[in-house]
Amino acid sequence: MRPRDENKVIQLKQKAIEMIVRDGIEAFGVNKLAKAAGVAPGTIYIYFKDKEALLLTLCQEVSQRILESSLQGLEPDMPFAKGMQLQWKNRYQFSRLHPEEVAFIEKVRYTSVYESIEERLTARYGKLLLAFLTKAVADKQLAEMPFEMYWSLAFAPLYQLISFSRQHIHRKRKFTLTDELLLQTLAHTLKGMKP
Repeated sequence: MRPRDENKVIQLKQKAIEMIVRDGIEAFGVNKLAKAAGVAPGTIYIYFKDKEALLLTLCQEVSQRILESSLQGLEPDMPFAKGMQLQWKNRYQFSRLHPEEVAFIEKVRYTSVYESIEERLTARYGKLLLAFLTKAVADKQLAEMPFEMYWSLAFAPLYQLISFSRQHIHRKRKFTLTDELLLQTLAHTLKGMKP
């Protein structure tokens, strides 16, 4: 049995993320990954049981990095606006530093692979977020609503701005996301979430 080469594992994960972002999860396969990474298909099976194990690992690791970054500094008793501003800044910063990882999660978010890790992510990060949201509702800083509605209102505007800023290369009309524009959008978003 060959020893585990951590650099090879990192290379395979990075190449898999690139391929999924470019071609989608449906077009992804172990043989294509092996060819793109310049290794024999058997090499991938040294590190991952199968394609699903590789995808689960990628989803788990990337989601964990995004959530840890997004919630960094968040306290359950923070005022809602301050906590949201912190999360927006954290998410924006992560997207600037790791755009491919964010694009990867966007590609896999509504797949069975992601659903299989969602419960673990919720168990790990949900307690903090739930406490933060419960306090905001109790303090009349946030209207009571289903979590999915909160998530859509709270973060869809941010991710759409990030998406527009990434697309500017391919568009005639240039759009630059500035900190000022980010905060203006957040202010309007927060108004729409009040009770």
